[in-house]
Amino acid sequence: MIKTDFLSYETTLDILKKHLISWDRIEKVSITNALNRHLACDILAPDNHPKFETSAMDGYAIKFDENKQIYKILGDTPAGTLNEVRLQNDECIKTFTGSLMAKNSDTLVPVENVKINKNQIEIIKPVKKGFAVRKIGESYKKGEILLKKGTKISYSEIALLAELGEFHISVFVRPRVGILATGSEIRDLGESLENPAQIRSSNHIAIASMVNLMGCESIILPIVKDEPKIVEKAILNSLKFCDILITTGGVSMGDYDFVKEALNKNLEIIVNGASIKPGRHIKIAKIEDKFIFALPGFPFSAMVMCVLYVRVLVESLFCATKNHYINAILQDDYIKKSPFLEFVACSLEIDKKCVLTANLKGKKDGSSAIINNLNKNAALLVIPPEQKSYKKGDLVQILQMV
Repeated sequence: MIKTDFLSYETTLDILKKHLISWDRIEKVSITNALNRHLACDILAPDNHPKFETSAMDGYAIKFDENKQIYKILGDTPAGTLNEVRLQNDECIKTFTGSLMAKNSDTLVPVENVKINKNQIEIIKPVKKGFAVRKIGESYKKGEILLKKGTKISYSEIALLAELGEFHISVFVRPRVGILATGSEIRDLGESLENPAQIRSSNHIAIASMVNLMGCESIILPIVKDEPKIVEKAILNSLKFCDILITTGGVSMGDYDFVKEALNKNLEIIVNGASIKPGRHIKIAKIEDKFIFALPGFPFSAMVMCVLYVRVLVESLFCATKNHYINAILQDDYIKKSPFLEFVACSLEIDKKCVLTANLKGKKDGSSAIINNLNKNAALLVIPPEQKSYKKGDLVQILQMV
């Protein structure tokens, strides 16, 4: 008989959020080492950019007059040079991409739009007033918030920081996340299988990769066998140097599930299971400012739980909470398999009408041990407890993975 009296996912999430802590650990890093870090303060524009009107392409700067086609060439303005020339109405100056516009000019005529005759140009293809001129503050205005606290820094943010002249920036210190896989049946990387009952562990590698992508520093701990004292000691020792501890395995109803015993004995369990599939036996514990997430042993379950709970904590620490849910049109029928809130692996595609769709192609129907169901940038189809089935063409909710 399936136990269905677990707390709802929403309730367990509320409990976790009530226990969230303020993460005030900040350090300075160079922007060349800032990829995937999270800003610890707002970044404001120190000035307008550009400060002066500049050319957006190669051409000739003029003062616009729709009745004039012939202009005298005064010279040129290479990028990076200061031009003090003030144009008269019948004068122009050759101006290159990124160059300052000459004083009294307001329009850039591209080189391909003119015919040159000695020291004059003739406009053979007119442009509108203001063409190809970058206005003052086009990119941003002085005092504008360009990057908010909590922003995860990617290539474009690094480019902006370089443009601003930033070098050392304040970022949140990466939490140290210990990954502890448990189970006498699992073998570590490089270890041979001694008998057909043993399997190679993938949980600790997957979870470590996930928290690294979230912006944490993962610490892969030695695999622990199913012995009560050894499991308990490993958990307590790990908490001495980890900010967050994630265990996999040992939380279900089996005779050898010793992780839950260790948690009950030593820590405050704030979440003791949830009405979800997969991963309903999840445990979340807390001691002082440290969190322990005891995830199921099956890989698919462990990875889904990492997204459902660990990501919430990590984003909160970084002040980076955002919505990971989107809507899509389902391309297959689906019959619900449990009374719980279900998270089912699916693939996202854009159809010929540019509509986001979700499909179950290539997703195997089976246990929560199927790792490859999350390959190829898979997402999760969310099926509410009260929903019995979905039909092809239904609008569904999708949870994005890391």
